[in-house]
Amino acid sequence: MLMNETKIDPFTLEIVKDSLLAAGDEMFIALAKTSMSPIIYEVLDYASGLTDAKGQLLTQGNGVTGFIGMLSYMVKQTLNKYGENDKLKPGDIIVINDPYGGGGSHLSDVGLVMPIFYDGELIAFSANKAHWTEVGGKDPGSFTNDSRDIFQEGLQFPSVKLFDGGKLNEGLVEIIQANVRFPDLSLGDMWAQVAALKTGERRVKEICDKYGKDVILTAIDNQLNHGETISRQELKKLPKGTFSANGFVETDGIGNGPFPIKVEVTITDDEFVCDFRGSSQQVPGPVNCSFTGLASAVRTIFLAITNPDQNVNDGVFRPLKIIVDDRSIMSAERPAPTSNYFETMLGCTDLIWKALAPHIPHRLAAAHLLSVCSVTLSGSHQDTNEPFLIVEPSVGGWGGADGQDGASGQFCVLDGETYNVPVEVAETRYGVMLDEYSLRIDGTGAGEYIGGKGVIRSYRAMTDGQEATITYGRNQYRLWGTGGGLEGSVNEFYIEKADGEVDGPYGVYPRYQLHKDDVLKLMTATGGGYGDPLKRPADQVAKDVKNEYYTVDEAKTLFGVAVDPETFEYHELDTRK
Repeated sequence: MLMNETKIDPFTLEIVKDSLLAAGDEMFIALAKTSMSPIIYEVLDYASGLTDAKGQLLTQGNGVTGFIGMLSYMVKQTLNKYGENDKLKPGDIIVINDPYGGGGSHLSDVGLVMPIFYDGELIAFSANKAHWTEVGGKDPGSFTNDSRDIFQEGLQFPSVKLFDGGKLNEGLVEIIQANVRFPDLSLGDMWAQVAALKTGERRVKEICDKYGKDVILTAIDNQLNHGETISRQELKKLPKGTFSANGFVETDGIGNGPFPIKVEVTITDDEFVCDFRGSSQQVPGPVNCSFTGLASAVRTIFLAITNPDQNVNDGVFRPLKIIVDDRSIMSAERPAPTSNYFETMLGCTDLIWKALAPHIPHRLAAAHLLSVCSVTLSGSHQDTNEPFLIVEPSVGGWGGADGQDGASGQFCVLDGETYNVPVEVAETRYGVMLDEYSLRIDGTGAGEYIGGKGVIRSYRAMTDGQEATITYGRNQYRLWGTGGGLEGSVNEFYIEKADGEVDGPYGVYPRYQLHKDDVLKLMTATGGGYGDPLKRPADQVAKDVKNEYYTVDEAKTLFGVAVDPETFEYHELDTRK
């Protein structure tokens, strides 16, 4: 009997599937628990999982949603380079961060890939991808917003062996150590990734020991086919036709832009086709995104539209087709800089979202903050005089949706299950104090269901000579509402200087010089509203005023409700009738 004809009862198939998912979850936890950097163990800016021997994703834990797909592309690049003539062997671990191929994001996201052999046969890969605090380059934190080519952004690992048959490539480790500003953090995170890969290898081999290799391989095929079946069932429920949207990537960070981007989404019973042709070509500054990044962005929104609750594997995405021009801003090629690739990734996600939101309001809300809102802040600690480096995304508002208000203070869709560095950790490890961390109340995002609130996060510099590199995309165009809902606001930041001067607002700024007691005031956007604001229940508008989401005057002009500021009693105005 051939392997793919092996008959397995459904109970065993389900047990093996869940065992593989559990292995992926254990890999995820192992990386968090052994890493050295807050960007990993606090923020969870990483992903881990398993693929089959062909590089098809089998399981991927929580973490950065925008990495959906990147693990499989890393493995496929590894197979392209080492797959022939038995160049892969037990104990190999390959390091890759090449943005234009399997890496898919920016150089700071370093991936490791480990082939898993059983009885001499390659049966799977364990893989992970984590944001290192440092990979070198011209600026602290490596990813920057004014680089002009990839060579300014740090070390490049074009799918090279970190371990060869279990033997460490010590020369490569020495190169890393000599080229990064915080070698203890970067190498510590590298070893955490190695530990997580070996956890995955150990668990897969244990599953093979228990059930047999042929059972596992058959279960893998079944798992992928099941993912495809579910997607195709959900695809049939979607509206059919061609839907289009246009948008912009606002700036490339070095004075150019905005850059037009566009999509046509065609949905049939069998395919979900995203055609981005006609969008801007790749640009001089670092907002370029590779095709791998584009594919991951499209996968994220496809999953949200079809069935966000299902377990992710490559079978889920078989109905998905992506068309794009060569060397575009979303399919960039070497040596285009890619440090802030995520802003174009989000722009592409937003295009599909915007095109389909009016047609599937039960799945897609109005616009959310639409930017990673990245912050890199470096300097010296006031107590130890040791260098510190903050690297983190920012939370903001999500759009109102059919039946619910938007969520406040959440990360963008591509960040997924990530977190802020806690205030206590930031004030202990870094040379800053947190003056404020609050919801931003700006009177925007009105609707029958209102947009969620952005936040204000204010860092006070405790030493002279600090530098802030801020990338707050969606700074020029307010967040769109849907179904009659009003627009949200924009992402922006100010600097409140120690002498009382206020500088700003800005969206993108490289290496802003901060001195002691200067305050970096970061302000993220309120999401777009959903539905006619005059249809919002009057008693809810009164509660909004009591909660200070809207003022008494805004309640009148936006919602047609008069609210007493003392008692919060209310009555409807003629504008609602």
